[in-house]
Amino acid sequence: MKQRDLKYSCLIAVLYFGMNVNAQVTPKKDSVTKEQKIEEVVLIGYGSQKKENITGSIGLVSAKDLADKPNANPISSIQGKLAGVNITNSGTPGGSPRVDIRGVGSLTGNTVFIVDGMITTDISYLSSQDIESMSVLKDPSSLAIFGAQAANGAIIIKTKTGKGKPVYNFNSYFGIKKVTNIPKMVNSDQYIELYNEKLMNDNGSSVGSISRADYPADTDWFKEIFRTSIINSNDFSATGSWKKLNYYASVGYLQDEGNLAAGQGINSGSGFNRFNTKVNLSYKITDNITIGDNFSFSKMRTDVAQNPLLTAFITPPIFSVMDSNTGDYQYFNGYSTANPRASLDLYRSQVRQERLLNNIWGELKFLKDFTFRISYSSDNYSPSQYEYTPVKTYLPAASQGVSSLITRNFRNRNYVWDNTITWKKSLGNHNLEVLAGFSRTRTTLSQDYSSAKNVHYDGTNGSLNIANGTDIIYVSGIDRDDNVVSGVDQDQQRIQSFFGRVNYDYKGKYLLNASIRRDASSQINVDRSRTFPAVSAGWVISKEDFMSEQNVFNLLKLRASYGELGNPNVGRGFNQNVSIIGGGAYFGNTGYPAATIDQFVDTNIGWETTTGKDVGLEMALFNNKLKIDAAYYDKDSKNIVYNVFQGTVSGASNWNAYKTNAYSFNNKGFEVSVNYSNKINDNISFGVYGNFASLKNEITSVYGGSFLETGASLFGNSIVRLQEGQAVGSYYGYQVAGVFQTDAEAAASGQSGAKAGWFKFADQDGNGIIDSRDKTFLGSPIPKGTYGFGVNFNVYSFDIGIDFQGVFGNKIYNYNREQRYGNETWDLDMYNNRWHGAGTSNTNSMITSNQSIILPNSFYVEDGSYIRIRNIQVGYNLPKTFAKALSITKLRLYVSAQNPWTSFKYHGFSPEITNTDRVQMGIDNNIYPISAIYTFGMNLTF
Repeated sequence: MKQRDLKYSCLIAVLYFGMNVNAQVTPKKDSVTKEQKIEEVVLIGYGSQKKENITGSIGLVSAKDLADKPNANPISSIQGKLAGVNITNSGTPGGSPRVDIRGVGSLTGNTVFIVDGMITTDISYLSSQDIESMSVLKDPSSLAIFGAQAANGAIIIKTKTGKGKPVYNFNSYFGIKKVTNIPKMVNSDQYIELYNEKLMNDNGSSVGSISRADYPADTDWFKEIFRTSIINSNDFSATGSWKKLNYYASVGYLQDEGNLAAGQGINSGSGFNRFNTKVNLSYKITDNITIGDNFSFSKMRTDVAQNPLLTAFITPPIFSVMDSNTGDYQYFNGYSTANPRASLDLYRSQVRQERLLNNIWGELKFLKDFTFRISYSSDNYSPSQYEYTPVKTYLPAASQGVSSLITRNFRNRNYVWDNTITWKKSLGNHNLEVLAGFSRTRTTLSQDYSSAKNVHYDGTNGSLNIANGTDIIYVSGIDRDDNVVSGVDQDQQRIQSFFGRVNYDYKGKYLLNASIRRDASSQINVDRSRTFPAVSAGWVISKEDFMSEQNVFNLLKLRASYGELGNPNVGRGFNQNVSIIGGGAYFGNTGYPAATIDQFVDTNIGWETTTGKDVGLEMALFNNKLKIDAAYYDKDSKNIVYNVFQGTVSGASNWNAYKTNAYSFNNKGFEVSVNYSNKINDNISFGVYGNFASLKNEITSVYGGSFLETGASLFGNSIVRLQEGQAVGSYYGYQVAGVFQTDAEAAASGQSGAKAGWFKFADQDGNGIIDSRDKTFLGSPIPKGTYGFGVNFNVYSFDIGIDFQGVFGNKIYNYNREQRYGNETWDLDMYNNRWHGAGTSNTNSMITSNQSIILPNSFYVEDGSYIRIRNIQVGYNLPKTFAKALSITKLRLYVSAQNPWTSFKYHGFSPEITNTDRVQMGIDNNIYPISAIYTFGMNLTF
């Protein structure tokens, strides 16, 4: 953020929660330095506060951090910008990133976004160009005013408003996207060598060996499914005021073609496009009455290609895409893998969505010190999806089946109604602000499901009509729940809340914030109402008399906080499964079918709760050029709802997946952010920033002292184990201690059936026998540390910026590499480093089809650390004299590169793994890769 002498200007940063704030700054003689003084106003939810008076931990993001980044979702643009905020991006066009604020707080639910008063978990409808700033609330004391809504963190987003003379902006960029870091696989010659070697290892014979004469093809399946694609964005906005009306209006269009090769077969690719428009209005009826409306409308289309990355990873290169004899897709006789090109081509799916959000608000000031505010927000969207699969012609005729069409129509109707009254009073050196409020939230979801067979697709979406097929099934809401139809539901959730907050400061030196919120939730069956308090305090040391003579610190502040939160948005599992017993009821000697409930269900699932402590230090030094913010946090999440193993119960089908308030977590760590900016002269300035956050996550208790083995599994062997003392999502399996070099060594190991070339599993219990009791924890997907840093320069008309971002200490489970069922291909690392005789390798096993090699083990657990150039941008501003001659205010041209370089050791596309399921957050299982994006853009103001 540029800083200028107050003699010329003063920057007011305003973070917004559904209201307009016009803040004027009057410098005080005892607080303004000779050089500069910036007084920031932060909106913290239902109100505003000076940043130097904030006693919680809040991360600030400006419009500049979001602008000109080629991301459909604005949150992707702040990756690496804030300490303690771990953002994991999705490579899927239009996909939403996963946001974890200070660790894992729950296994369900998401971080919420408060956009102009509307609470939502998805802001894919929102253009970055419409955002003025973000406020990321990190500690429970800052979040507590939102109570049940904010258990997984909250991000307040202020969209742009208008004032003054009309100003018009046009922002546009055009770019290309390219998948990078594609894994290197073996070619056909190398595959044939390994295949024949496998026959000798497994059977001691070369019977069934293959040669290039039998398989002349040499196909690079990644080249077959990937393409370089185009991304384009155009936004136009107008802002200003007319008499008593302030306005901001914008319209935008974004198109992202996606990197999966479309245009062949019937597939629709993996593209995303969005049309969005926004209008923000405020009208001052009198000096004391203001009304306003914040309106957003978007129309989005997502092409959902069947992701063929896994099949491309495991399919041998010896096959062709097409069969030259039949002219159809090649069928891989004797292999369990599908044709990747055919899997991509012979599937068509789209999601279309229109979304309308509207926030109507009014504000009344009365009795001089009181303000009443009412706000009503509605969020209506109705996604519709179809999934069409034609006859799979790459299969043998006997296995081809018929075509199928599935449609799903969703209806989401949500509203938030807020009412607040604020009393603000200054009594000499005592400054007091008291807030009281009432809020009601309702979220309604319903869905219609239809399916049919034998539907013919003629190249138009109009032909994809359920009525054109046979075996038609139609389900509305929850009228049906069986094995034929799954995932069809309807639900309504309601939260009603009363809340209050007191902000007090004495001379701006001694700060106190206390809040309380009582939420009642329809999701909870018992104890529906809970109260969530919070308190925080701060000491602005730099305002003490003994600091008056020093000229180093512009701000030196200590702060501490404590707060409680609750999460009622948990799966309750109230619907027991019913099993039919063939001869369950007897009348005389005849048995008749009978129904029985075969699951244990906890009908008393209650609130998840989070309590947290935070201690921080803030500093601004050397005329506000250097700013440092450091904090230590300790957060406990209790009664987390998830499945747990209940092996002592017999007869229940869910003995290994009993859902209840089963887990408690702890997250603790240290954060630090450093920013330095300096204006050398009127033409040259630069800035440097950096942030770092450590994290230790631990499961502190489990229901009944039990555990859960879950997540992805292979032949019944689960990869993840939730257990006390371990981090969430920790991998569980055998520790590889090397590779057996001789059969004699293997025979003496106690590892059943082992021979030379097999993995040597560590004997954890020391009993001389290798079995399931020797399994151990193999690492965690949660990074021990995250960081970001960057530098920017402004030199005359040029600006240059570069951002770095990275993580360390986390592990990835390479499930793509482990999934082997027979004759799948191998990556080049396996070819180069495999065991193929005594002394050849002590890291990679022999080439074999034996399942003992692919038991969950540490070989597939890889280092997930990486450092990445997140963004490089070079811009040129047209000199003002030329701009004036063209009758424009500003013209900036720029080029940028996003994700152009990443350094990592992982044997996969990218170490950035996006699984929305936090239990499996580090398992790479057919994950869509991150792309590099190179863009050229312009910003025009007139």
